[in-house]
Amino acid sequence: MTSSSTDTPAPVLVLVPGAAGAPADGSAPFQLADPAVAQLSVTDLVVTRGDGIFETIGAFDGTPINVGPHLARLARSASLLELPAPDQEVIAAAVYAAIEAHADVPELTIRVMYSRGIEGEDTPTCWIDAHVSADWAPYRTGIRVASLDRGLSTTVFDESPWLLQGAKTLSYAVNMAAVREAKRRGAQDALFVATDGYVLEGPTSTLLVHRGDAFLTTPVSAGVLPGTCVNTLLAALQDEGYEAGEELMSLQDVATSDGAWLLSSTRLAAPITHLDDTELPVDLGLTARFEDLLTGRA
Repeated sequence: MTSSSTDTPAPVLVLVPGAAGAPADGSAPFQLADPAVAQLSVTDLVVTRGDGIFETIGAFDGTPINVGPHLARLARSASLLELPAPDQEVIAAAVYAAIEAHADVPELTIRVMYSRGIEGEDTPTCWIDAHVSADWAPYRTGIRVASLDRGLSTTVFDESPWLLQGAKTLSYAVNMAAVREAKRRGAQDALFVATDGYVLEGPTSTLLVHRGDAFLTTPVSAGVLPGTCVNTLLAALQDEGYEAGEELMSLQDVATSDGAWLLSSTRLAAPITHLDDTELPVDLGLTARFEDLLTGRA
């Protein structure tokens, strides 16, 4: 929960020079750093070109959720960008160190940042920041969503891999522009649609749709980010006997569904109340169940 600026605990910064191998100088693979002191070079390619990747991990009551899947996805993104493979064990230890160093709060956001590094040095830069999460409670009760054309087809991942669809890169200007456009249209968030008519994902979220006895999400092969939250929910729903998996869906499929959510590691499950001008059913009980699963409280 967000508190006033005078009450909000200070963020924690962890530098991870050993993110892609032991530091050449023999120093520790990670260490706490002062977030109020400049740490990043202006010649780092993350600054000059946005050339890097990241993951956002939610921690609830001090427990981080899906650390392994998040770091596996980080490694997948690194491979797509032809970055050195990150040392997932070192980064996981740094994540836990950041949580341990932070004041106890109900909800904590941990960002793992991994860039190509300073131009010409061929050494990645990695750091982790942990800070009090924004207050996402209004989103968890329901959001209006605007559909926006992404300008790419569902075949882009295979046909044009250099466009990096399905990688969680630090080049998020388009995603943020989409959120601003959605707000101009009176919505809180956006849902991208492919040029061949299928729904994809939100700018910072994964789509989950309830249709009859099935719970469905967009296939990763369509160029969307592999969702850690949706995988958690699909596995739980399968255990409960539901059909749960991937399927290409149209806007009409979502608009006529029994409910839909945008999922993320910090917002959790945000039920869609309206898709453009169409009102969708909202099951707050099921949303609460999803929240319990995504926070590890179930």
